[in-house]
Order: sequence, then structure tokens, then C-alpha cells
Amino acid sequence: MRGLVVRSQSGFYLVKTHDGLLTCQLRGRMKKGPRLGDMVSIGDWVEVTLGKGGSGVIEAVEPRKRLLSRSDPTPRGEYQQIIIANPDLAVFVFACAEPAPRYGMLDRFLVIAEKQSIPAMIVANKTDLVGMEEAKRLFSHYPSLGYPVIYTSATLHSGIDELRSRLSGKISVFAGPSGVGKSSLLNILLPNLDISTAHVSQASNTGKHTTVVREMYANPDGGYIADTPGLRTLAFWDIQLEELDGFFPEFRQLVAQCRFSDCTHDHEPGCAVKAAVARGEVHPARYRSYLSIRMGEEMD
Repeated sequence: MRGLVVRSQSGFYLVKTHDGLLTCQLRGRMKKGPRLGDMVSIGDWVEVTLGKGGSGVIEAVEPRKRLLSRSDPTPRGEYQQIIIANPDLAVFVFACAEPAPRYGMLDRFLVIAEKQSIPAMIVANKTDLVGMEEAKRLFSHYPSLGYPVIYTSATLHSGIDELRSRLSGKISVFAGPSGVGKSSLLNILLPNLDISTAHVSQASNTGKHTTVVREMYANPDGGYIADTPGLRTLAFWDIQLEELDGFFPEFRQLVAQCRFSDCTHDHEPGCAVKAAVARGEVHPARYRSYLSIRMGEEMD
């Protein structure tokens, strides 16, 4: 049978088939040999056979159209941790405050979405903590780059209708740092879930992990919504520094104008990107994100 993986936890996979839900494990032969990444992820279409007691076995994974993933260092080397396979929409959720927006992480998410051709949108949550005017100032530079921003407050239930309409009929994934309110928003969108939530740590002003499994929930308006664990780090899996500027939409028309064809947009004279930053045509936070990625710095 063909099925869609809707939950992944500790080697067990919940697969939605035309006959219902099956709890599956991988066929032994799929586990042989070196593993450079997750064999199966939520969002994967798989071939399963029915086993005993209503369980199933995953025999094969269909080729993926797109992938949201990150590099996860292990003692055996770099490992591709798949957040979700085949998403129609990536929803990057960040808070306006508590915790403060981490533009470096957001820009890294957007680079991955560009690389994989995943349509992306930003949810600026907790607008009640700063007011709408300040919330829009914080994220004002993204819509002009082609990334819609929806301003929400899980506390006030504001912006929910707009968010719900954007998710209708799609396989969407919510991703972002810990403590920004992803689970709170999902509890409003899908009130029967009752996903656990936690407050932001007062000592570090960072979020606490509340989602420990990857799971997709059926959306009453059609499609699925995936919740993922909050992330504190986001390292690229398959993006080379030489191609990085191509994943910043505001850089694309400028690169050809640089004096040097291999310009890194850092120290070279005649750099069109640096000139655009000086003229206010490229947001300085985006430029800082680009430089920090090139230099391998931690995300701000």
C-alpha cells in the first residue's frame, strides 16, 4: 500500500493509508549500510506492507520533491536531519519579543527554502507584547523580498483567520526557535490537539523545547500542518558558500554588477552589493546574516 508518513518518533512511523493509520517500522534491509541522513521523515510517501496485529513495514520511500532539513553533527560525522519532506509551504514562526527575533536564524531558514524551492512565509507572533506598529517595523523588510508576513497574537487570537486561510489545502510546516509560540498557534488552529506549551526561560530569555516528536496534523480546511521541535541551531546540509548569494533574492540582480565575478561581497572593491547596502537598498540585517553565514559565525 502507498501511504503518507504523518508521525515520526524513535524509529516508529505512523503512516496514513487508504485503509487507515498504520504504525510501521523500516524493513531491515533499508537499515543496512552507512546512513548519512534520516531514512524516513514526516511528509514522505512510502510503500508499506501489512504485518501482524495491525502494524506495517515500510518497504520503500518515494523520491522527494523538496526537503526542509539541516546538518546535525554526530560522533560519526555530519548527518542530514530531515525536518519534513515534500512541504507545500514553510511557515517560519518568530516572536516579536520574549524571545527577541533572531534574524540570523530566520534568514538561514529562508536560504534553505530558496535552495529547495519551498514557498515560505513568516509569522510574527506575540504582537501583543510590542504593539502592531513595532511588530511591523521589526519585520518590515521581508515582504518586499517576496516573503509574506502575518502578524499574530496567540494570546489575543489576532491574525488567526488570515493564517488559517493561507494554510488551507496545503502540507505546511511550522518551524522556528523554541518559545516563539508555534504550539500555541496550532492549539488555536486545531483546538482538539491540546499540544503542551511552556513559558520562555526567564534566566536566558530563550524558549524551552515543548515539541519532542515530528508530526503532521490533518487540517479541517484540507491538507496537513506539521509541528516540529523548536531549534536552537540551524546548520546547512547541502549549500555551498559559492552559491550563497543566489539564495538572497535582493542580491540576485546586483551580483552581475560586481567588479569581480567571484566577489564575496565582503572586502572587494567595486562590490555592487556593498554599494546597495550603503544606499539603503539592501537591509543591513540581511547583509549581516549573509556575512555571518560566510564566516561560519553563530546565528544572532
